[in-house]
Amino acid sequence: MKIAPLLKIFKKDRNFEILLVHTGQHYDDCMSKAFFDDLRIPRPDLNLGVGSSSQSSQTAKIMMSFEPIALKFKPNYVLVVGDVNSAVACALVAVQNDIKVIHVEAGLRSFDRSMPEEINRIIIDAISDLLFVSEPSGIKNLKREGIDSSKIHFVGNVMIDTLLANCKKSRKSRVIDKYNLKPKEYGVVTLHRVGNVDYKSNFLNILQALREISKTMKLVFPVHPRTLANLKQMGLSSYIASINNLNLVEPLGYLDFLCLMNNAAVVLTDSGGIQEETTILRIPCVTLRENTERPVTLESGTNHLVKLNKRDIVATYRKAIVYLEDGSDKKMPSLWDGKSAERIVKVIRNFQNIRRTA
Repeated sequence: MKIAPLLKIFKKDRNFEILLVHTGQHYDDCMSKAFFDDLRIPRPDLNLGVGSSSQSSQTAKIMMSFEPIALKFKPNYVLVVGDVNSAVACALVAVQNDIKVIHVEAGLRSFDRSMPEEINRIIIDAISDLLFVSEPSGIKNLKREGIDSSKIHFVGNVMIDTLLANCKKSRKSRVIDKYNLKPKEYGVVTLHRVGNVDYKSNFLNILQALREISKTMKLVFPVHPRTLANLKQMGLSSYIASINNLNLVEPLGYLDFLCLMNNAAVVLTDSGGIQEETTILRIPCVTLRENTERPVTLESGTNHLVKLNKRDIVATYRKAIVYLEDGSDKKMPSLWDGKSAERIVKVIRNFQNIRRTA
């Protein structure tokens, strides 16, 4: 989702030759191949196929697989997006081999170092040469950490580039009919964060809240493969199956999920990107976390944080579904206009020209 708009702009610019590397960190067919197809991203030039493992093991595997590629092709830049293990692993390989690092979606901070993603963000930003920021909080965070202002560029959000480019196309999806849903009469659930699905007490608290919410609203839950595995391992499969109005479905492609989300009355999630997408779509979002690295979504009025207990989740859900009824006074985040990739490529081109003449 973040790479698609960048590739589109890079392909139009003769100043760049692009090599697309897919690490294989996101390996499920529905969650990887379908996204490539939906967003018309060219097949990766290289697929490292690292698959799933622990945080440290996966990062190490990616580094070991990516370093021979970096040494063979000797790129001027390695561009990474977001905060996943792939991003930090490839950034580390690059800087250790004297290759410039570009970080798209820099500066986001939850200030919760129990989140693996938070550690990844801090490391990537510390070693990057160009840092592209999606919201004003990112600029403040980077400057507070001593990053040179000349490296920081506020460009907007590439996730929103993809969303705006695909909204019309997503309306052709038949996912609503497939699951027998009526627009604005159901909620969408997504869960994948370690803190939520790797700890049984937290997972059970969320499921208990979903049981209560499902008494008044049908819920659709596209289940992440790791989340599904944890449900079985923790012995929670029978509990979730007993929630009559909660429909577990297979992971969806981008267009189907965008259609599902855009027609929902509410979204309950622990995803960072969905916090951003619901902000633009003006869909109430209950973020199943006590913090967020995307505070602009709170300021825009769509997003609500919770404490991970049944009472607070249910109360916040009830508040969220009526909060946007008037909503007209809520402003949209600055530069979330579908042109972020254009601004990013322009900055990189200028940076490249400066280095050539230096």
